[in-house]
Amino acid sequence: MNRKSHRPGSWSLALATAAALTGGPAQAAGDDAATLKALQQQLQQIQAELKGLAEENRALKEHEAEVDRKLAALNAPAGGTAPVAQAVPVAPAAAVPDNTSALPNASALPSTAALSPTATASPGTTGPGLFGTGLRLWGYGEVYYTNPTSERQDSQFDLARAVFGIGYQFDEKTEFNSEYEVEHAVASADDPGEFEVEQFYVDRHLNDYVTARAGLFLMPFGLLNEHHEPTNFYGVQRNFVETLIIPSTWREGGLNFHGDTPLGIGWNAGVTTGFDLSKWDFAPEFPPYHTALDLENSGVAPLQATHQELALANGRHLSQYLALSYYGVPGLNLGAAISTGDAVPVPAPPNAPIPGNQRVALWEAHARWTPGPFDLTALYARGTISNTALINQSNPGSPNPIPSAFYGYYFQGAMQAWQHGDYKLNPFVRYEVYNMGSKYDGTAGPVIPEGDVPLSAAPGDYGRWPVWYDRVWTVGANFYLGPHLVLKTDYQWFKDNVDFKRWDLGLGIAF
Repeated sequence: MNRKSHRPGSWSLALATAAALTGGPAQAAGDDAATLKALQQQLQQIQAELKGLAEENRALKEHEAEVDRKLAALNAPAGGTAPVAQAVPVAPAAAVPDNTSALPNASALPSTAALSPTATASPGTTGPGLFGTGLRLWGYGEVYYTNPTSERQDSQFDLARAVFGIGYQFDEKTEFNSEYEVEHAVASADDPGEFEVEQFYVDRHLNDYVTARAGLFLMPFGLLNEHHEPTNFYGVQRNFVETLIIPSTWREGGLNFHGDTPLGIGWNAGVTTGFDLSKWDFAPEFPPYHTALDLENSGVAPLQATHQELALANGRHLSQYLALSYYGVPGLNLGAAISTGDAVPVPAPPNAPIPGNQRVALWEAHARWTPGPFDLTALYARGTISNTALINQSNPGSPNPIPSAFYGYYFQGAMQAWQHGDYKLNPFVRYEVYNMGSKYDGTAGPVIPEGDVPLSAAPGDYGRWPVWYDRVWTVGANFYLGPHLVLKTDYQWFKDNVDFKRWDLGLGIAF
């Protein structure tokens, strides 16, 4: 419906003008009377429109009440009385960090845009939920094209992941969140895809500063693991350090307590399932990867290969973790986290028992600063596995022994170079170093065959066995079409695995 727009300011001006005119000189009385009459007619017209709007508002309220009655009838149990539809109460909002950044920071999970390790779906961030209930739906996904410029026959298009979330807020203190992911488009026994539960937990808000969480949840490590929607990171693929050293997306089953303080300090502490070294493959028949994309998807990194994801997880040994963050200065986020715990041991030969347990530890520290249009990030992560000497000695000549130490770090700079309405262009550059085995006990390191070796069982598929460390430069840009849609491109080149260099294109969504 089209209507004329009348602002209160114009009414005041009209009245003031009328008042001034009525007090004018006598010789202008005739003109003043005509002007005053015109203003009176205009005011009468405004009053008539206001009366019409009031009637329309009353009709809309009656229609809304009728819709609520119908929804309540639909939701009523069989033979029961239909409950009256009510809005979900809103709990007091906890302090969250300032996220001023070149990135739009549109997180798929309700209210997980905060970069503190206490990220949680805060009640009230999505209103009363779907159809006036506590139900919430969200999702994200990414499609990409990758072109290894030295091995163009390995170019691929892929629906890398499609993730859908379901949440429910039971009351102002209790809520449930979950995510379900399909990777590589098709999941079956004969296809490369997977279907998995990425998150499944319940939060109970104890007070304004403490929340308890139980279930399968993301570990609060680094900048990416809890905020891995494609709209939240630069580049088509996730960075190598937060994939190979911090095994994003890293989730464990357990219990934690987390919260935020008025001083801008976030904390998160918990007990979770640990790592399972009994799954370690000391004698792979073929190289576990021969392209950069294979490297990210192979699950061969130390913690990728051993974390349990609450899939019939061994509960004999549990891990403990603590994460802290500081976001009291606008545009600055500092954080650190540490996890440690005994792992499920590698089976020992009957005649050579291995005393003691293997203990797995990981710690990281990160910083993000977003002055004006710039977004500057640095992260360092290091892990250790103890008591591996006898294990490696019992597997001599292995191309894949268990490392006693591994690490990685990166520096990244980005800026918002152009904006027009919802469109934003953010170029970036990143330098990263990763080493999946910086130290080995009981062996000098992986024994890698020289020259060309079979890369798979396919005839004629030969190449070199890759090394487990590298230095990588990435240059690219994110082009945002609003906060929920991004187009990406980048080029990567590698110092050690030189044939891994590639050019990527990507599409990401989050809602």
